[in-house]
Amino acid sequence: MTTASDNATRAGYFGPYGGQYVPETLMAALEQLSAEYDKAMGDPGFRGDLDRCYREIAGRPSELYFCRRLTEALGGAKIYLKREDMNHTGAHKINNTLGQALLTLRMGKKRVIAETGAGQHGVATAMAAAVFGLDCDVYMGTEDIRRQSLNVFRMRLMGARVIGVSSGQCTLKDALNEAMRDWMGSVEHTHYIIGTVAGPHPFPAMVREFQSCIGREARKQMLSAEGRLPDLIVACVGGGSNAAGIFAPMIADASVRMIGVEAGGRSLNLGDHAASLSLGRPGVLHGSLSYILQDADGQTADVHSVSAGLDYPGVGPELAYWKDIGRVGYTTCGDDEAIDAVVTLSRAEGIIPALESAHAVAEAIKQAPKMKKGQILLVNLSGRGDKDCNEIASILERKGVKI
Repeated sequence: MTTASDNATRAGYFGPYGGQYVPETLMAALEQLSAEYDKAMGDPGFRGDLDRCYREIAGRPSELYFCRRLTEALGGAKIYLKREDMNHTGAHKINNTLGQALLTLRMGKKRVIAETGAGQHGVATAMAAAVFGLDCDVYMGTEDIRRQSLNVFRMRLMGARVIGVSSGQCTLKDALNEAMRDWMGSVEHTHYIIGTVAGPHPFPAMVREFQSCIGREARKQMLSAEGRLPDLIVACVGGGSNAAGIFAPMIADASVRMIGVEAGGRSLNLGDHAASLSLGRPGVLHGSLSYILQDADGQTADVHSVSAGLDYPGVGPELAYWKDIGRVGYTTCGDDEAIDAVVTLSRAEGIIPALESAHAVAEAIKQAPKMKKGQILLVNLSGRGDKDCNEIASILERKGVKI
């Protein structure tokens, strides 16, 4: 399966972005992975196995849901949700981990590792490892372990070892650093299941392909429900996998406007947000060239978001390319706006979104009233909010809001 974005790809690049900026010790593993991935994409048996896993394990296709009450309350565009929150494990992350676990088996490796922030990728990796009988270690910042205790328990229950990372800010970037170090010393028997469309080639294109089931389904579902494609698609952006998954299959459709929503955090001062595309500049992080947040000396900046899955100082190279060519617009959503969006969607539709997804919901709440009645706005609801309820309750209590 290819998309219009593949036309921009040359040897792992999207325009000037991407590449393989890694130590020599990882090149053999990346070459093996690239070769196996290319063979798998040409093998109907692999695609059949993956489609079966999507149906039987992930519970795909995920539902398309019309937000009747929210649409009536806001006026303007009809708001639809692509319900990735209804997948097994509670988010879009399972789409990618199933694909990479199947590749791990094809490569004859017995162990997988992963990084996780919000815990959803860690849970999805632990689940795939349990299904396919693989050893599994998940690296997670100790601050995220505190914020996401439910997901830590779920990973351990499924047999994964959760390794706390107490360096740096003790969050997603630091977990990824430690996972990379592990992989450099264990490549012969270990595959690193990167959870987003970042990292060295072939990860950005590969993860985007495994996540593109979201957009392919949404295209068919919108045509069935409305007879046409949406006027606007909105998705949150951390590393970018859920956004790439829904954008890529419709990136060639000029009538479809797209907005990616980054974490605006506490403020737009450096260190208070995680808006790499909106406020960063090109640089190298975790094996690829893309937009990253840097200080005046070019060092990777500290970041912040109320959502553990968005506080990453970089972004996938394909999303950077889409920014430069003007195909996708990017904006920010602050912590308070995201919390408000959780409450709004919960009370209007009985759906509690993950804090990450709430950033996209917040933008939809802004955009819908500006659009004409009859126009269509599609939100990728990338995950459910069970994992965030304790954190949200604490924040609301501090704000004096009673639930």
